[in-house]
Amino acid sequence: MPDTPAVTAARGPIARPAPLRQAVYDALTELIINGSLKPGRHLVEAELAEQLGASRQPIREALQRLHTAGWVDLRPSQGAFVHSPTAEECAQLLSVRALLETRSARDAARHATPLDEARLWELQRAGVAALAAGDARAIVEANADLHGHITLLSRNAVLAELIPQVDRRVRWYYMPIAKPRGRDAWNEHALIIEAVADGDADRAEDLMRRHTRNTTDFYCAQIAAVTASAGRGRPAALPADLP
Repeated sequence: MPDTPAVTAARGPIARPAPLRQAVYDALTELIINGSLKPGRHLVEAELAEQLGASRQPIREALQRLHTAGWVDLRPSQGAFVHSPTAEECAQLLSVRALLETRSARDAARHATPLDEARLWELQRAGVAALAAGDARAIVEANADLHGHITLLSRNAVLAELIPQVDRRVRWYYMPIAKPRGRDAWNEHALIIEAVADGDADRAEDLMRRHTRNTTDFYCAQIAAVTASAGRGRPAALPADLP
């Protein structure tokens, strides 16, 4: 599969109506999340300014904000680099996600209607189609849509508020494994949908717990492999079949 397109192909000049500083920050965040700017990528202010149609000052401010938010590392005398997530960070984030989403699945099973079930299967088909097409970005979006709809069906306003706070970083973590884990993940989704449709709260909760654990274990294994490879002096990189 060809390498990820250059940043110039990923996004054109940003729209001007939004406040420029926020628009630049949002644009760079999305480029990191969707894999256009990969972990470890050197972020050159002049290049980013040209791509986004902005001056270097809002780029510099955005990089500082991204550093504070954990998306970017600032290295003295070297510059800014996209942060490379660690296994510990992955485990922490995905353990929080697991707690929230297992509750979502349980509550969704209590409230889902036949129309809700139909929508879940529609989202499932979209994910399977993206997997068949080998489109990792579409897989990630379909995954987020399905999990988001389960949260919606939970009718739990607190979950609906909390889960989006971790969702963007989950998308970032999921991007490198979207295809290698895809078949298993979408088979697990189908079982979760069946449990929700059956109104079986205990089974839906258990299946979601297993699903999130499997995703965590898979990603952390990838990170461990990268770390071991780097320790042997080999280039460190997540799976090559990124979107």
